[in-house]
Amino acid sequence: MDALRTVVVGTDLGSFSRAAVQLGRSQSAVSMHLKKLEQQTGTVLFRRSGRGLVPTEAGEAFIAYARRIVALNDEAALSMGAAATTASVRLGVPQDFFDDVMPATLRTFSEEYDTVHVDIRAGENHSIAEDVRSGRLDAAIAFYPEGSPAEGETLCRLPMRWLATADTIANLQRDPLPLVLFNHPCLFRQAALAALDASRMRWRAALTTPSLPAIWSALRSGLGIAVRTDHARPDDIVCAGNDGTLPQLPSIELRLLRRPDIGPVADRLAQILRLETLDKVTAGGGNEQPHSPARAAASI
Repeated sequence: MDALRTVVVGTDLGSFSRAAVQLGRSQSAVSMHLKKLEQQTGTVLFRRSGRGLVPTEAGEAFIAYARRIVALNDEAALSMGAAATTASVRLGVPQDFFDDVMPATLRTFSEEYDTVHVDIRAGENHSIAEDVRSGRLDAAIAFYPEGSPAEGETLCRLPMRWLATADTIANLQRDPLPLVLFNHPCLFRQAALAALDASRMRWRAALTTPSLPAIWSALRSGLGIAVRTDHARPDDIVCAGNDGTLPQLPSIELRLLRRPDIGPVADRLAQILRLETLDKVTAGGGNEQPHSPARAAASI
């Protein structure tokens, strides 16, 4: 089990050096685990790429089994009331929900499972769904284009907004329009550019970043205008375009994703995430009604 856990954690972290630190083991112990597994399986599971290791085709298949075995082991330990366990669940949350949904979810979950380790990741939105599909995350919430192919459970629809400070809006240069953008690919970026191109408005990229706090800082600096939802919008950032000078933007869907073979403990975390998301996001006003709670027909 220790060797299997080493493989899973090392793959998830993208580094067996970081896995050694998280698991409290030496580099030599981690190397021994990998060597032992390759000897037992009779095949090469990892190959060196640069300064790190990447799984071979056989290694990818082995990792999928390792995840299931480790998850089952952890669930068995919890169900037997084991005093000490290394059970771990992994949660993905976009940066927009770090101040309300995430703390509320963790607080409720820890009251029920105070010995379970929770791994929180704030990867870029486009990578969250793939991390859930591959098993690198147990549950997550993620943005999706409205009406896109069914995946996961749609929790609610949120209108996209043009956002800036009041001073920027009053003195906004509209030809070309200065934009504060997330790195490509980004659904908000794509929606903004599509709307501007459709209305034949010229634009320029004033700042590009993968950080939501950096977006807010750029807007406060008067660098331009951005697109996001009203959720988590700072008080000093206001909505623009209400006078019709900027093109209308579509809504965006917020969905709950679960890994295909999710276990009972991780599924409970997903349930709590769902409830807290509905409570914190739809209670703020200005959003459309929550979507039907029924699971989408084609789930992940």
